[in-house]
Order: sequence, then C-alpha cells, then structure tokens
Amino acid sequence: MGFKCGIVGLPNVGKSTLFNALTQTAQAQAANYPFCTIEPNVGEIAVPDVRLDSLAAIAESEKIVPTRITFVDIAGLVRGASKGEGLGNQFLATIREVDAIVHVVRCFEDADITHVEGKIDPVADIETIETELMLADMESLEKRVDNLEKKAKGSGEDAKEAQETLNLVKRSLALLQEGKPARFVERKPEEEKLFHSLGLLTSAPVLYACNVDEGAAATGNDFSRQVEERAKAEGAVAVVISAKIEAEIATLSPEERKEFLEAVGLQEAGLDRLIRAGYALLHLVTYFTAGPKEARAWTVTAGTKAAAAAGVIHTDFERGFIRAETIAYDDYVTLGGEAGARDSGKLRLEGKEYVVADGDVMHFRFNT
Repeated sequence: MGFKCGIVGLPNVGKSTLFNALTQTAQAQAANYPFCTIEPNVGEIAVPDVRLDSLAAIAESEKIVPTRITFVDIAGLVRGASKGEGLGNQFLATIREVDAIVHVVRCFEDADITHVEGKIDPVADIETIETELMLADMESLEKRVDNLEKKAKGSGEDAKEAQETLNLVKRSLALLQEGKPARFVERKPEEEKLFHSLGLLTSAPVLYACNVDEGAAATGNDFSRQVEERAKAEGAVAVVISAKIEAEIATLSPEERKEFLEAVGLQEAGLDRLIRAGYALLHLVTYFTAGPKEARAWTVTAGTKAAAAAGVIHTDFERGFIRAETIAYDDYVTLGGEAGARDSGKLRLEGKEYVVADGDVMHFRFNT
C-alpha cells in the first residue's frame, strides 16, 4: 500500500529542481535499498527512520527494507489549466490519484529566473493554483448533477445511492462556489468513501513546500512566513526547503551530507522534513517486522487494526489472522530484542481488533 504525494507548482518555482533532487536521492538510495523504480515523473523515496537501523542491529538482520513514499511530478499547471491550457486534462487525471498534494511555492528572489506573474508573491501563487483546481472541480461536479437528479427519482438501492451522492455533490459545489476547497466540506465519517469517490482535486490535504534560497534554508524568510501564516489559517502544513541545497546533497554519502548540512546550519535534509510532514498530514504510522533475514518498516493509516495491518504484508496474513505478537519499540530496544521482551513480560498477544501503534514491532501468527 504505497502513499502518493503529487508535486504541483507554477513554472519557475523550483519544482523541477526539487523533483530532480528527489529522484537523484532515490537513485542514490537504490544502492542500499532495492526496488527504487523511477519513471519519468515518479520518484519513490525510502522514508528515513533511525529506529529501523536500531532494530536491524539488535535482530542482526541481513538487510534493511524501509517503507517508501511516492512523489509524482504533476507537470503543466498554469493559469487556465482547468480550461485545458498547458497539459490541462492529463494533469488533472494524474492529480486525482494522489493522497496528498505538495505545493511548491517560490519564496526566493532571483533576477535570472523570471516569475510567470512578474512578481514574487507566494500567497497569490497559492491562490492561482487553488483557483484552477477549484474551477476544475466545479466543472466536474456540475456535469454530474442532471444525471444524479434523474437517478435519484427512481426507486431502490440505486436511487438511494444517487440521492446520497447528489447531496454530497451539492454541498461540495456550494462550498467551491464560495471559493473554498472541497477538503473543507463537512461530512460524516460514513460519507468519507463516497466523498473520496468523487475524485475532487481540492479534496486532498495540502503541504506547502516553501522553496527558499540557500541563505534562508535554516531560518526561512519573509516570503515563507507569509505561507506559514496562510497554512496555519487553513489547517495545512508548511515546510521550508531549499531545492538548490537538496539538489547539491542528493548524491553525497551520508557523512558528506551531514558535513554539508552542518555548514549551512541545518540539522537534517529538507527532504526528510518534507517526508515527515507528509506522514503527519496523511496520518500515517509505521510498524516494524524484525528478524535475522530482514528488518522492515510498513506504513498504515493511524487507527488501522492488527488484521488489516497484517494484510499490508500479504492478503493471506489478514485472511488467516490468529494473533499478533507485539512489542513496543522502546521495550524492544531497551530489553535487547524479542527474547528479552518475552522474558520481561513485554511481549503482548493482540487480537485482530488491536489498533496498531506507531513503532510497534510485530510478528503475525496466521493459518492459510
């Protein structure tokens, strides 16, 4: 179950620089972690997690398999994209498949790089893109109303479902017409699946990547602070990142990377912060499996129960689930692994209803 973040942004904001840094990082990682498939517009990045290294050392695992997050470069977003300008419709189809949107915003001055609107104004840039996405959503919803109204007049299950969908479509349209993205539509938990099926571009949560020049990478600047304020007001997240620095460190060894980052006053790569923010935005948690063959990280949505979490490894695990041997990460490390945790009574046997916690080290028992 991979999670996808779509990268959007106006031309000349540093989107390509950031995406290239991502794919170079993925290629550099491929030496350690197999299966980094790179398509022209897709980069699959191993999620940095120091806990995995600790577990592997204790379990004496032969290999380490981190969990991954996929970034899709969504090209061609310009003013008028909703009307088919730029790559128009192709772009809209790609964006419907992502779980979250990373919106790269230009927060740097550079006389050599023109800005499409002729001035640096990150909040106006955000609004340009948001407007395009909202226009496309309104158009797609308006097209469905007639058909749904006809179906809703019928009888039986189909009519009931059409009525529920119509209700949600109308609520979404009303909000969009007020100039607000669809993600703010008030809805009940049981409507979530139906809402998701509408495929609205403004329904995905948004993470703003404030692309600053190298000098502002550690502190941010006035432009990035404007974006942070905007993000706070709408319950989104903003991360300060210098695409230029990310491009420079993408192919460095871990030691060289650490030295470079320290020299510019950074604790960690911006990419790592971006991934972590993406995890928080999507409410993702990581659980681990560890043994002599491999130590591996798995990603599930917060609130996932043990049987469904087992299904992420293999559907048979979910179908034949008996129970999950579970050790909290801190206990595993403090007590020196599975045997120590078992002896200290810290290994728990959990049933299929158990909600997986971030950092759980799990071993599933199942029958096929």
